[in-house]
Amino acid sequence: MIGIIDYGMGNLFSVSKALERLDVPYTFGDRPERLEGCDGLILPGVGAFPDAMKALAEHGFIQFIQAQVNKGTPVYGICLGMQLLFESSEENGHTGGLGLLPGTIIRFSGKTGQQTSYKVPHMGWNRLQLHQPDQPLLEKIQEDHVYFVHSYYVETDDPDILFATADYHVNVPAIVGRGNLYASQFHPEKSGAAGMQLLENFCKRIVGE
Repeated sequence: MIGIIDYGMGNLFSVSKALERLDVPYTFGDRPERLEGCDGLILPGVGAFPDAMKALAEHGFIQFIQAQVNKGTPVYGICLGMQLLFESSEENGHTGGLGLLPGTIIRFSGKTGQQTSYKVPHMGWNRLQLHQPDQPLLEKIQEDHVYFVHSYYVETDDPDILFATADYHVNVPAIVGRGNLYASQFHPEKSGAAGMQLLENFCKRIVGE
């Protein structure tokens, strides 16, 4: 059973519909006790980092997620849910994150030089560049295009956590992971066949649904 963490800031409908298409059983939980015993967890996220951390705290999920990762439960973060896994964010000031992966969330500058600018947020389809194609999460994944919507991205000094990146004027961490913790900056449930394959790999190969 996959547990979808419901803290009021995730696109639960699209994630649940994707799991239904994969014939993967799931449950929602707005409190930790409702997700105890799940074989794997998905942490979705849409919105601002500080608001999300506040919501996780109010629902009692901060220590729960940290404990689940530490005991070996597979966890997958999506979009803002990926960013929350890192140490901190500069969005609307400095906010501490879950601290499960090394790095900071910073805003796209929107500039490539004094005379050149680019659009923020990063919204649209960008091609993956795979760095660790042998990872179980990336089984049957090619350097396909996937769908991004974000104004902030991860800056990390640890290349070992980078499964895939995408080029949007900077090198954007697109898929990251370490141990039983996985995440994607893009929305796999909105990214066509490649995204569905990622979710299937997590649920059926890694979690074992």
